[in-house]
Amino acid sequence: MTRSLRAARLATFAFFALNGFVMGMWIVHIPAVETRTGISHAVLGWLLLLLGGGAFAGMHLCGRLTDRFGARRVVPAGAVLCGAAVVPPAFAADAPELGVALFLLGFGNGCLDVGMNTHAVQVERGYGRPVMSAFHAVFSLGGVLAALAGARLITWGWDLRATLTAVAVTAVVVTLAAAPALLHPAGARSGTGTAPGTGTAPGGPPPAGRRPTPRKVWALAVLALLLMLCEGVANDWSVLHLEDVLGAPAATAALAYGAFATAMTVGRLLTDRVAARTGPVFVVRYGATVAGAGLAVAALSPWVAPALAGWAVFGLGLSGCVPQFFSAAGHIDADAAGAHVSRVAGLGYLGMLAGPAVIGPLTHLVPLNLALLLPVALCAVAAAAAGVLRAGRPPASARTPRPAPGTHPADRAADTGAA
Repeated sequence: MTRSLRAARLATFAFFALNGFVMGMWIVHIPAVETRTGISHAVLGWLLLLLGGGAFAGMHLCGRLTDRFGARRVVPAGAVLCGAAVVPPAFAADAPELGVALFLLGFGNGCLDVGMNTHAVQVERGYGRPVMSAFHAVFSLGGVLAALAGARLITWGWDLRATLTAVAVTAVVVTLAAAPALLHPAGARSGTGTAPGTGTAPGGPPPAGRRPTPRKVWALAVLALLLMLCEGVANDWSVLHLEDVLGAPAATAALAYGAFATAMTVGRLLTDRVAARTGPVFVVRYGATVAGAGLAVAALSPWVAPALAGWAVFGLGLSGCVPQFFSAAGHIDADAAGAHVSRVAGLGYLGMLAGPAVIGPLTHLVPLNLALLLPVALCAVAAAAAGVLRAGRPPASARTPRPAPGTHPADRAADTGAA
């Protein structure tokens, strides 16, 4: 393992943590922004859709830019943009200004999201073994740090504008420290006459942006949408489930999301080792199955303790699934990794936003706990379709021979239902 590859992995950890921290600091200060602008909860809900729209636009644009110029250039630019974009919401005076600010914040988040995930694929290709899930775990830890730091700064009475400006400065400092360790594009490093950042030889295949997206990428994107929709349901409905359906006190109900988020973080820290031994099909098939079983227990239990355990199992099962989709999409074609990752990230992000929107109307027809059976069914669909991951694994390492993509013995066993 070269020193530069290890440094690149640490730098990728830094950018994932930074992304989680920046977005976490925004989430912590949403009530203060709402009060400053004088808007209602309903208006805020509509404006948050602009954040999602900006993220989708940023992912789409930066997927192509990453393939053209390389993640080494796009990731630092996206990190600075994401950090800077967290400031305008603090200065917004009314709903229109906040809407523009949220679109910019979403755009910066989308740019950084695609760039850092594409670079994570490069690092994983260098390691020759799964390392993607750990990056997503560190993103979650960045959010936890933001929650702790934000709560402390609010307690100290820090001004909203000063706090979010300090977050932007932090983003610049982290970027300056981590950017030099990012990997150079393969073509520029190898000196093979390829176009820098694209890996496309003169007279070779057309640039990634002009090639049709493989059906496998769209299949991975749809699976990401389904399971990130499930994650969105946990983010927005887990606490309400315990409070409204089971009558738990507010403090106890808050533990539902805490159990889910903690289990998901721990699971992501462990998933890479599991994926290396068993393959991605096993991780998604049995992870989605466990997640569905956990949520079914939570939804149908008449008692608080089993419901809390069910939300925790739901998070543990989901934890390793989505990183497998990012990894598989990025490894299908190195020249189009950014574009492919952007497809998966974009549809997945739409699923995250759609989760609350789908469950809400269902509660007018059936009780909330029965509405939660919809994501249980989506987990079952994802488990059944996990075989799409049989291709798209990292190539074999030069030091440690590994099975060719799609031929991992455990993947074949999982695909036939064997343990």
